[in-house]
Amino acid sequence: MADSLPLVYVVPVMVGLAVVSLSVAGLSSALEARDRGLSVGSGLTLPLRETARLMRQRPRRTVSADRLLWRSASSAVIPLAVLIVAFVPLGAHALVDHPLGLVWINALDVVAWAVMWLLGWGVNSVTGLVGGYRFLALALGYELPLMFALTAPAIAAGSLNLAEISATQDGLWFVVWTPVAFVAYCWGVLGFSVRPPMDPGAGSDVNGGILAELAAVDRLLVLAGRYALLVAGSAAAVPLFLGGGAGPLLPGWGWVLIKTILVSGLLVLAGRRLPTLRPDKLLELGWVVVLPLVVAQDLVVSVIAVATN
Repeated sequence: MADSLPLVYVVPVMVGLAVVSLSVAGLSSALEARDRGLSVGSGLTLPLRETARLMRQRPRRTVSADRLLWRSASSAVIPLAVLIVAFVPLGAHALVDHPLGLVWINALDVVAWAVMWLLGWGVNSVTGLVGGYRFLALALGYELPLMFALTAPAIAAGSLNLAEISATQDGLWFVVWTPVAFVAYCWGVLGFSVRPPMDPGAGSDVNGGILAELAAVDRLLVLAGRYALLVAGSAAAVPLFLGGGAGPLLPGWGWVLIKTILVSGLLVLAGRRLPTLRPDKLLELGWVVVLPLVVAQDLVVSVIAVATN
């Protein structure tokens, strides 16, 4: 098990999460600018310019909106990402070292269901409500495959502690012999972070869905939180599938950071290249294709784990 870090390290970890999230947002904007034939440099700086614009913008109000639910949901996205990162071992240390760390990460991902749905429900608009229910339908499609994907490294390591799962991969990372689980996990990360192509709840065909009525700081918190969730999910993939802080020369936390950035970049690129499907098609893909494959992966891992006990 990893040693728990003193609370004084909370601030550096949060700053690191913010910097990586901003970098990933810049990468996404730069790729979009390139696809549109615009300057890549303008895309890289777009997150900063958008932040400044939203900070000056006036909040939007809708008739009979439930402001408590709306504001609570928009304010909860970033803390969810911080809590996920808190369980990730940074080499030999973690902010929170818990024997059931993997269960906590899965539970926090489920909380994202409520947060995203409340964004649509609390605003009291048609587009917001449609977007919220779209997200719930999509969540049914990615959540079960994600849960079984998380089961694979737990079975292989015989533990639910992230540090122990990471240590078990000495010599052979789980991504090598559980590739289906890794792909299903990444698919789930795109889902709970509402990133393309898993973002029909915020699709342009419903005028932005859960994002339609968000403005000013509320919108900034949610947009930043989506990238933070993407980075947090990528960070959790490091001890689960990529050997944690294992690597030459650099300290453990350095390798965790590098691997997190690489996985985040991979997910952004995948989101730009994969086709966008209708919610019903995404649900069908999750239950008919991804779920059976990842269950079969778990069965293979179970047989290997028992045979090599």
